[in-house]
Amino acid sequence: MDKVVASAAEAVADIPSGATLAVGGFGLCGIPSVLIDALLDADIQDLEAVSNNCGVDDWGLGKLLMARRLRRMISSYVGENKEFARQYLSGELEVELTPQGTLAERMRAGGSGIPAFFTATGGGTQVAEGGLPWKYDSEGNVVVSSPPKETRDFGGREYVLEEAIVADFGLVRAWKGDRHGNLVFRDSARNFNPLAAMCGQVTIAEVEELVEPGEINPNDVHVPGVYVQRVVALTPEQAAEKRIEKRTVTPRADQTQEG
Repeated sequence: MDKVVASAAEAVADIPSGATLAVGGFGLCGIPSVLIDALLDADIQDLEAVSNNCGVDDWGLGKLLMARRLRRMISSYVGENKEFARQYLSGELEVELTPQGTLAERMRAGGSGIPAFFTATGGGTQVAEGGLPWKYDSEGNVVVSSPPKETRDFGGREYVLEEAIVADFGLVRAWKGDRHGNLVFRDSARNFNPLAAMCGQVTIAEVEELVEPGEINPNDVHVPGVYVQRVVALTPEQAAEKRIEKRTVTPRADQTQEG
């Protein structure tokens, strides 16, 4: 089945306001930026996003945040985005903070048909006991808190029951993909992208290089096409546009320093 659609706008056209999105990427690496821009153009509101982080103020999910399109985030890391912190603390955004490994496994479990699992992470803390602030009001009062979770003893250690995540849509970015939706990720972009692809009921992949079926060695496939419903081929310009979160440089060996 050829799953290629003509444009990112067409690929996201049926995503309704209020939908839950699982979005790949880690920091600024592997973000499905073209699909996110298409959502921005579509004027979709009240979205819940499941992603490791929320981009930065002017890139990735940060664009949807700045436009007030996100009502809720399930994520692990909230740094590098001042607007995220402002909206959360002022009561404009609900945030379910989740340990990073737990978030990854919740997404993987959702894509594997596993409804819940036990993990030692969070045992003996508010992650298990409940009471983590999910939403504030404009006065700084907590109006929504995390509920207590079931715990169980295994081998003398406390484990916490975590529920799987199944999103309405998954948005991912792949280095290479074929028309059947088989995907390959490169280097650090193989982070939350496979998990977001797995847990989305409808998964849309933007691919930097589109190839024909059979051109990808089956041993190299990171996400099989069974998890992917739509493929968007990026232009060379779109594929080349990537951000570096923090650019650092090392002085050249022949560079002298004045002291």
